[in-house]
Amino acid sequence: MAQFVFEADLHGLLRLDTPIPNAPPARWQRKAKESGAPGPSPAAGLSPMKPVNRSHSFSKTPSRTPGKSGSKIQSTPTKAGGDRYIPNRSAMQMEIANFLLTKENDPAEESPTKKEQQKAWAVNLNGFDIEEAKILRLTGKPQNAPEGYQNNLKVLYSQKVTPGSSRKNGRYIPSMPDRILDAPEIRNDYYLNLIDWSSQNFLAVALDNSVYLWNHASGEIIQLLQMEHPDDYVSSVSWIKEGNYLAVGTSNAEVQLWDIQHQKRLRNMTSHSSRVGSLSWNSYILSSGARTGHIHHHDVRVAEHHVATLAGHTQEVCGLKWSLDGRYLASGGNDNLVNIWPCTQGDSGHFAPLQTFTQHQGAVKAVSWCPWQSNVLATGGGTSDRHIRIWNVCSGTCLSTVDAHSQVCSILWSTNYKEFISGHGFAQNQLVIWKYPTMAKVTELRGHTARVLNLTMSPDGATVASAAADETLRLWRCFELDPIKKKEKEKANSAKSSIIHQGIR
Repeated sequence: MAQFVFEADLHGLLRLDTPIPNAPPARWQRKAKESGAPGPSPAAGLSPMKPVNRSHSFSKTPSRTPGKSGSKIQSTPTKAGGDRYIPNRSAMQMEIANFLLTKENDPAEESPTKKEQQKAWAVNLNGFDIEEAKILRLTGKPQNAPEGYQNNLKVLYSQKVTPGSSRKNGRYIPSMPDRILDAPEIRNDYYLNLIDWSSQNFLAVALDNSVYLWNHASGEIIQLLQMEHPDDYVSSVSWIKEGNYLAVGTSNAEVQLWDIQHQKRLRNMTSHSSRVGSLSWNSYILSSGARTGHIHHHDVRVAEHHVATLAGHTQEVCGLKWSLDGRYLASGGNDNLVNIWPCTQGDSGHFAPLQTFTQHQGAVKAVSWCPWQSNVLATGGGTSDRHIRIWNVCSGTCLSTVDAHSQVCSILWSTNYKEFISGHGFAQNQLVIWKYPTMAKVTELRGHTARVLNLTMSPDGATVASAAADETLRLWRCFELDPIKKKEKEKANSAKSSIIHQGIR
């Protein structure tokens, strides 16, 4: 008999639909009691494991429809130490925001009087001007972190900016030359000026006693001249602005003028008594600097070409350059002086320097005028000086100075960027691009195995040619314009040329 009673009790416990005596109420039963709604009783034969049609008020779905008002307001989480602030949207002016957004699509134009009336109505009704209302606005203050809380991400966002991330995305400057040309027997003489690039895209190179022309467009090479005496050599070359005539200075104190189209010498001008190491054009006036320290002006149109002599240096004139507007002539010499000459004679009938700069401690061969500031001149000193200086020739003040740490042989200003490039000697034999006016170093171009002797720039301002004592010419595309800016520059140049042609006609 006791066995049957035990089996009956065991079957009663195993039945899942039988209420368990003295068991705690289920979760849905507790929620029903808290809300006050009459919930189903266990006596009704319902079980939590069986499907049943419950009311939505007992599920996890919110009882309030989004967008409708209710008694409960969603509150900001109260967890301490959170790193986000979730705004309370109920404080936003959503109706006004909707009005302002839809109002922008209204094409109707209103008169000023009507606008003033609407503004007054809005101030009276809302207490503020609806035009000045913000579409989205956060109200309330974010929660403060508990005392002693430390954010592990603070180190990532509070540390100083690294040099890599602070660097601006500048243009791409190739570190290797675009082309390398042989320059056999080029004279390794710091005081000579042996290359120049014409406006017609011909590169003139003086190699010992010969002058060669290289056509950059076609690659054709032409031997223009060769000195008659084997002991003589070419000491300087310079193109006229139009690019159809080439001036050649020689070691036997001659200045020759050559017609490139016919490859013919037009005239031979003799006025110096020593080699001519520097040349510069100013319209039809050709200026030449000699080893004696004298500078001669030649009017190439007349038979009596020697029209003036400038005596301001005691040693060889190795740097000579007319300003772009033709008002000033800058000369640098082996006597460490830089002279600024006027284009016209003084009251006494003689030429006298307007400014004389004595700060350089070495020979000054590198002289270059700024293309966008006609009164700004850059000069560079030799091995004993190694400094680049920027001058205001009107006031005579030195605007800035930078130590190049090596011999400065040449300086060229970029016409495409606010920068200039300098060529150097021992020990790196490099080219350096500088920002102006900050004088910050942009980059260095290396490749020459001996000191750089001369620099010259292509007519489009994109390529720099460097001649060095390693008997090579290297072409660097370091100032190439962005394609969009290049088209804009070409349009501007074509517009200028058309205006000039109209004026001539």
